[in-house]
Amino acid sequence: MTTEQASEPPAEHEPPAEHEPPAEHEPPAEHGRGPDGRPPLEMLLELQDLDTRIAQLQHRRAALSERQELASLTAALGDVTRRAAEVQGSRAELVERQQALEADIGATAARREALEQRMYAARGTPARDLQVMDEEIQNLRHRRDHLEDAELEVMVALEPLDAELASLDADGARLGAQAGHVRAALVEAEGELDEELAVQVGARAAVASSLPEELRSRYESLRVRLGGTGAARLVGSRCSGCHLELPSMEVDRIRRLPPGTVVTCEQCGRILVPTATPPAA
Repeated sequence: MTTEQASEPPAEHEPPAEHEPPAEHEPPAEHGRGPDGRPPLEMLLELQDLDTRIAQLQHRRAALSERQELASLTAALGDVTRRAAEVQGSRAELVERQQALEADIGATAARREALEQRMYAARGTPARDLQVMDEEIQNLRHRRDHLEDAELEVMVALEPLDAELASLDADGARLGAQAGHVRAALVEAEGELDEELAVQVGARAAVASSLPEELRSRYESLRVRLGGTGAARLVGSRCSGCHLELPSMEVDRIRRLPPGTVVTCEQCGRILVPTATPPAA
């Protein structure tokens, strides 16, 4: 408000000129003191400290080393599971091939045995027919040898797959056990932080409910807009919100204002509360 006064009273038909208070400060907010008699701006700083603490706890909860370790173990276990599925697929194809070869070998052996029995039991069979049967028996013998070689190749190919599957099963069991231990540790760590968060959130609710509605609403709006910090301390000539130095004349003006006057930092727009020392860690 201007300190100058008009030398003559305004004309009766002209209403007195109205002036808005400067944007950088507002009338004292002494009304709405807390139950312990503390002024609203002091409680506002406590509310900001609680919000900062809550944000830190939430960040710690999200960044727990157990959570990161569990994510790593889960990813590794997923890789093992996918590789095991691939090996199982390759092995299933080889097993199917082996079963087909075994069936072919069995049919070839049965055919050869039947022909041999016919030859031994044949009496009065023309020599030409016996020769044809003998040639077929030889062909069946060669075919069986070829099929058995192919089956042996399949069995050789199965050995490294079986070994890899056994190794993957062991890796999966080991990773699963580790993940179980880490998951239990994560639940315990989260529980401890959740308990502390509940205490801080309860304290915040109590402080917030004691603030004047207008001051609380303004703080909440600034906090959302300015990255979680709606109120800052003026320590010396520095704003603890934006960490910038204020001009000495501005600092002197702020410190001369009536106690409880709501002031905003001209650099960042946060509610600025003059204090002698920064908050305790």
